[in-house]
Amino acid sequence: MSTSVSPDLRRIWRGVRVPLALLLLIVLVALALVLSRGDQTSGELEPGSYEPNGSHALSHLLQEEGVDVHPVHTIAEALQQVDGGTLVITAPDRVPGEGLVDLRRRVAHLVLLAPGPEALSKVLPTVSAVGSADVATLDPDCTVGAAVGAGPATLGGTRFRTDDPEARQCYRDGQAPTFVQVADRSGTVTVLGTGAPLTNDRLADEGNAALGMRLLGDHRRLVWYVPSPTDPALGAGQKSFYELVPPGWRYGALTAGIAVVLLALWRARRLGAVVSEPLPIVVRAAETAEGRARLYRRGGAAGHAAETLREAARARLRTRLGLPRDAEAAAVVETVSARSGRNPAEVGGVLYGPPPADEAGLVRLADELDSVEREVERS
Repeated sequence: MSTSVSPDLRRIWRGVRVPLALLLLIVLVALALVLSRGDQTSGELEPGSYEPNGSHALSHLLQEEGVDVHPVHTIAEALQQVDGGTLVITAPDRVPGEGLVDLRRRVAHLVLLAPGPEALSKVLPTVSAVGSADVATLDPDCTVGAAVGAGPATLGGTRFRTDDPEARQCYRDGQAPTFVQVADRSGTVTVLGTGAPLTNDRLADEGNAALGMRLLGDHRRLVWYVPSPTDPALGAGQKSFYELVPPGWRYGALTAGIAVVLLALWRARRLGAVVSEPLPIVVRAAETAEGRARLYRRGGAAGHAAETLREAARARLRTRLGLPRDAEAAAVVETVSARSGRNPAEVGGVLYGPPPADEAGLVRLADELDSVEREVERS
């Protein structure tokens, strides 16, 4: 009768289910990490974030002063919420399409944090970015009420240049301002080179709190727009998760997947019921015992061999005397002594005494154990 050892579907599934479960777990963890980046309760300049780069502290102060703060994360939400008042955009370059132009028309005061050239060209074509500067404490040196009232603040970041004589320039780094405000008939636009003074970590430094309160609290309604990369309005411009993964990682993941499948198939071929086969030879019990004794002798384990002999003798004596397997040493010694007529101390020394020091002692112990068993059997 032959037994098939080739893998079937059930055996293959049993072999690959654990690697597949691990691979699925890795994918789920990776997706969770990617999706967690879109969490709207944390992030840079997020009004609900308690992190050092969040802005919960400023948002809370504004609300205590009676300002109605509305956090939004998509252009659709922003267009729905703005109705006059103040609008602050933390990442103007992420606003999709002509959203900046539409928002500019709907608010009385637009505040842009670290806008790039494209965002400036849409909202303030007379202002351009001319490089970057270190974030540091700068003096206002201008006539803007919010800046004058705040005094020195943590500014820097993007440096600006403008030829508009009506533009008010503050917090200069050298000759270039890092704060520009332009007011016209459609409203006021303020650009800051960095959002650092509005963060939880920097709000208590210098005049940052006063600057944020005066700049964003000039109207009773404030829409706080933190553009999200998951905004559906980004449409075709939004890359998929697969496109965001570098090519090297994709090839590495594919190679690892192939290796896992091959390993699973290799292991699956050994699954199945155990096949019984006759032994090529029959080993007699006496030969097994002799081989074990030689191993004890080679290792110098006279004590271990003696304990093996004693345990075997005690087991036979308990059976012959009707004692339970867990009988205590005192009960065994007392019963054997009563049946054999030997002194209890002598019986205890034979059955539970110290191990012999050499092979001669082991031989004497074996003879004494045989004698005790014969005496109990004859009694």
